[in-house]
Amino acid sequence: MLEVKDLTVHYDGALVLNGVSLKVENKEFVAAVGPNGAGKTTLLRAISGLLTEIQPGSNERPRISGTIAFDGKRIDKLKAYHIVKMGIVHCPERRRPFSEMTVQENLQMGAYLRKDKEEIKKDSDWVYELFPVLKERENQMAGTLSGGEQQMLAIARALMSKPKLLLIDEPSMGLAPIIKDSVFERIKEIQRSGVTILLVEQDVSIALDIADRIYVLAHGRVAAEGTREKLMKDTDVREIYLGI
Repeated sequence: MLEVKDLTVHYDGALVLNGVSLKVENKEFVAAVGPNGAGKTTLLRAISGLLTEIQPGSNERPRISGTIAFDGKRIDKLKAYHIVKMGIVHCPERRRPFSEMTVQENLQMGAYLRKDKEEIKKDSDWVYELFPVLKERENQMAGTLSGGEQQMLAIARALMSKPKLLLIDEPSMGLAPIIKDSVFERIKEIQRSGVTILLVEQDVSIALDIADRIYVLAHGRVAAEGTREKLMKDTDVREIYLGI
């Protein structure tokens, strides 16, 4: 479904990604793990088209080379909204809800490109079943939700765009362990519903537990790749990159 080849990204002269290649098959759950500064968020932003414009705090566009293909079509030169229309939806780090809108209004914003009202209603009902606390809070301002509830809302809002491929960036950030477990149970349920997932996550243990395959990023490169079983058999990968 997704193929990234030799992706290289420079921000203001700094090399952030250096020849990264990866694949995600249809209905697969793939995780990219690694420490802060490994280039994980930049990878997702490149895939979703968010690097085609001048970045906040910068005076120039990132320099990007390599190719990104989705369902066999090149997307690395497309604007973000075209990529969303194709079925790639990005759930960003730090949740970023529309704070002064209600939960329900946030979900409506997630469906803003869609015209199929009956299907939108079905999907709205589904995300409320997936995250019952959001139904309880549907008329509450998103900015007043807890961190865990905001993360659930961010994922639910992304689902309202009806993604074929869902990109999720650091969903565990700042969450208590019990909330974190609940969020990841729901993410796995989303995959079981037929949505392909590419997850970026700093909590290696969670990624190893739930992903079909894992890419380990370090210093902007892919340092290792494989299933949990393959990675755990490699002592160097375990100790140097996974800290296990």
